[in-house]
Amino acid sequence: MKQRASKKRDVEEEEKVEEMNTEQVYNPIDNLQSHGINAADITKLRQAGLCTVMSVLMCPKKDLVNIKGITDQKAEKIFEAAQKIESGGFCTGLQVVEKRKKIKKISTGSTALDTLLGGGVETQAITEAFGEFRTGKTQLANTLCVVAQLPLSRGGGSGKVAFIDTEGTFRPERIWKIAERFELNPDEVLNNIVYARAHSVDSLNTLLLQAAALMLEEPFTLLIVDSIMAPFRAEYSGRGELAERQQMLNRVLNRLQKLAEQFNIAIYITNQVTADPGAAMAYGDTKKPVGGNIMAHASTTRLYMKKGKGDQRICRMYDSPSLPEADAMFQLAEGGIIDVGE
Repeated sequence: MKQRASKKRDVEEEEKVEEMNTEQVYNPIDNLQSHGINAADITKLRQAGLCTVMSVLMCPKKDLVNIKGITDQKAEKIFEAAQKIESGGFCTGLQVVEKRKKIKKISTGSTALDTLLGGGVETQAITEAFGEFRTGKTQLANTLCVVAQLPLSRGGGSGKVAFIDTEGTFRPERIWKIAERFELNPDEVLNNIVYARAHSVDSLNTLLLQAAALMLEEPFTLLIVDSIMAPFRAEYSGRGELAERQQMLNRVLNRLQKLAEQFNIAIYITNQVTADPGAAMAYGDTKKPVGGNIMAHASTTRLYMKKGKGDQRICRMYDSPSLPEADAMFQLAEGGIIDVGE
């Protein structure tokens, strides 16, 4: 009897944690109406991609004024109304600890890789994986697509997934096999993944605006961009366009950061590499991630993926605000990312 009571308490505690981590963490933009903002102006904000009150506070006032029909006076009024709903000021370190309790850790499917990441890919952050072709970046994305839908007790995020594909690498049949590994219904798993193909930087921006609207309607826990730099490298070439490319990249990454914080979702992006012969003299490795300092500052966690023997791959913690530099070995399999020899 005591064991049954103990198990019941454990289940109840798990359910409470699950509920706390899946509760709504944002205020919809419609809440501004109760603070004097008319419905027509709220519609204009939503059409511009501002779907939550926090997104208004994150938006520069000059961008608000650039929205058709929003004057300087209206922008000021909207901003003041948003401040009454959301607290955007200082808080104590202990309050930050409480806020971070809502962060979820999504398992990668590999215990070794999870250990390297401190439990998995975390929400409210951007995780970047870079490396040359066939190093497992997209396979990790596919595995996360499935695991993210699992309950928190199984290392998941209890939410849907948005997948933005810039290189045409998404394959539903891979998702099918990974779903079977985790004993999930493949059709249900695929139905919980919203997919879009981005052929240009403009379409990528548009899709991020659409993603914000979708996340307002249903619970999402992961957004994937595979790969982030492909459209930028195609559209901007040569040193003459480098400044413009980096400015546009900064805006896209900034939009991703805001989505992560507003909706408590994990952002996983893959990135390409380029050869740097000068670096080989100092470090013995000629490869470096594309995107420069803009990408380096925007990514919370950076993973360097390298090829190993056969299907084995090596992942190095390249940069993290809290995790030490270390390596982890994992393996590519029909069921996605697994531990070596599993």
